[in-house]
Amino acid sequence: MSSYSRLLVLLFILLFSSVGCANQNSVTPNTADEDLYIMLALDSEKTSDYQSSFKFYHKLFKLTKKETYLKKAIHYSFRTEEFKIMETLSQIGLDKFTEEKEYYWHQFIISLHSQKKNKETIVEMKKLLKEFQTSQSYELVGNIYYANKQYAESLKYYESAYTLNQNKKTLLQLTNILYSYLNKKDVALAYLETYLQTKGCDPKICNKLMLIYQEQGNIDGMISILNRMYTKYKHNPELAKTTLFIQNLIVSLLEKKDIKKAIKFLEETGIDQTKLINLYYQDKQLTKALKLTKKLYRKTKKPDLLGKIAMYRFELAKDKRKVMKNVIANFELALSSGINNAGYQNYYGYLLIEYDIDVKKGIALVKEALKTAPNNIAYLDSLAWGYYKNNQCDEAYRIMSKVVVAAGLSDKEIKHHWEKIKTCVKGKK
Repeated sequence: MSSYSRLLVLLFILLFSSVGCANQNSVTPNTADEDLYIMLALDSEKTSDYQSSFKFYHKLFKLTKKETYLKKAIHYSFRTEEFKIMETLSQIGLDKFTEEKEYYWHQFIISLHSQKKNKETIVEMKKLLKEFQTSQSYELVGNIYYANKQYAESLKYYESAYTLNQNKKTLLQLTNILYSYLNKKDVALAYLETYLQTKGCDPKICNKLMLIYQEQGNIDGMISILNRMYTKYKHNPELAKTTLFIQNLIVSLLEKKDIKKAIKFLEETGIDQTKLINLYYQDKQLTKALKLTKKLYRKTKKPDLLGKIAMYRFELAKDKRKVMKNVIANFELALSSGINNAGYQNYYGYLLIEYDIDVKKGIALVKEALKTAPNNIAYLDSLAWGYYKNNQCDEAYRIMSKVVVAAGLSDKEIKHHWEKIKTCVKGKK
């Protein structure tokens, strides 16, 4: 039913109920009016018509003098920027409802500030704090000084508020001023870290700390926060995606800081075996890499894993030629499955070239790898070596020159290839 239709039905009901009640002399006309305006006010709230909400609650207060309606009228006078009326209504509240004096005083001060009556606002704030030394009043004063960009002044009141309420919202505002406006970053950090130690990893506090640690490049701090978040959320199935994201961040940061700790984390959680295999390889733990890759292949039958098995088996073998047949078979199965893996193409191609198994096929494989990464130094080195093995010395020299310019001669293998290719070119002259 539309808002208009609801109001028609409401008016119809109220009209007949009022007539009936009037005949019985049991309800005053004011009561019927109040019911009508309540329904109108509620309907306007439902549709976010703040102007009408203000009008109806203001009318209700004038009609009944009830405090509930006064508070609503003040609220919507602020939402509709009727600040002068807000001032008047707040003053009525101060005079009439003394038990709620602090609340109405707050609204009175807000109305003055909104009208840019700065002198009056300051006078009222000082009077307020003489009578009410509460966290709410300190925070209100802090908010007003903050809005006026008087950050040092606002800080004093936020600190007083936070001492009383230990509220995370107050803390975030307090640390924002310290960090962003007063350049007291260490103090802000100390506040946040103290909260973390005493109250645990609240999401907003931890997120704020993460941003600061990230800005400072503090990897240890970031890892510490992420570990806390992971511990807090890991048993909540509704946050599985969040937990996985946190896990991946932890691994990424640990990898930069300490690869062995990253490996340990992956071993303990079992979240990403493919990543763990890669880290084993980077850390030269080839036996573990091969063992886990075989296990994963038995489980998934993914053919690209055969390429890893071939690489790890070859690198572990003391006698390379003894395992060559098996290595070639695994590379062939991996590449024939349709995967386009430049790393495998170059690795396999180089083996065929280096061990004089099939130089032309090796060159073709390396060329395929270069289609994916045309400036890869390792791939260019492999291609130059293939041309050398195929007795195409000039072509080998042309490509190897680029490698030397880009990478220098610090790598033993590049230096060895360069010397051989130079000698080959000289021998042809």
